[in-house]
Amino acid sequence: MKKYGMIIDLKRCVGCHACTISCKMENEVPEGCFNTWVEEWDSGKYPQVSRVKLPKMCNHCVDAPCIEACPVDATFAVEGGIVVVDEEKCIGCGACVSACPYDARYMNSATNKAGKCTFCIQRTEAGMMPACVSTCISHARFFGDLNDPDSEVSKLMAENKTEGLKEELGLELNVRYIGLKDVLKNGEPEERYRGGK
Repeated sequence: MKKYGMIIDLKRCVGCHACTISCKMENEVPEGCFNTWVEEWDSGKYPQVSRVKLPKMCNHCVDAPCIEACPVDATFAVEGGIVVVDEEKCIGCGACVSACPYDARYMNSATNKAGKCTFCIQRTEAGMMPACVSTCISHARFFGDLNDPDSEVSKLMAENKTEGLKEELGLELNVRYIGLKDVLKNGEPEERYRGGK
C-alpha cells in the first residue's frame, strides 16, 4: 500500500518561492491564500547572521486533526494518505481551518469552501510530481512513496535524520525536513515574512 510523502532539504532551499508560485498556478489558489509558502527570517547575531528559509505546507498527518474536526466528513485521506477536501460536502464552517496546528488551511472567499495542499493529486495520480517539486530550482523537495524502499524519499529518510514540525503533537507527519533542527535552533521568531500568508 502506498504512503505518499515529501522530504524537504533545508540546506538546499534558496528561498526563490518558485514552489509557491507554481502551486498557485497549478491549483488556482485564490489571492491571499497559499497551499505552500516559504517563511524567512534572520538568525544569529552580527556578524554571524544567516537568512533562514523554511518552506511550509499541509503535512498530510496520519492522525490529522482537520479530519476529526470536520462535522460533515468533507475532509478525509485517500489511498496513499493524501488529505483532501470534498467541496461538494464542505459546508464552509471553517472547523478544519481552526483545527490545523500548522496554519496550512484556509477558507476560499470566492467559494466559501476549505482549501489546502493536496500534493497536487491531479498530477500524482497521473504519475507526475507535485508542481512545487517539479519547479524547485535547487532540488530541495522530494516526493514519492514512503513505503517503497527503492523510492528517492525512502532512501533519503534512510540516509538522513529527518524531522517534522511540532512533532510533540504526535500526528505522524508525511512531510519531513532534513536540517530542521539547525534551522530552528533558536526557535521561530514571532514576526517573520510569510510569503504573503
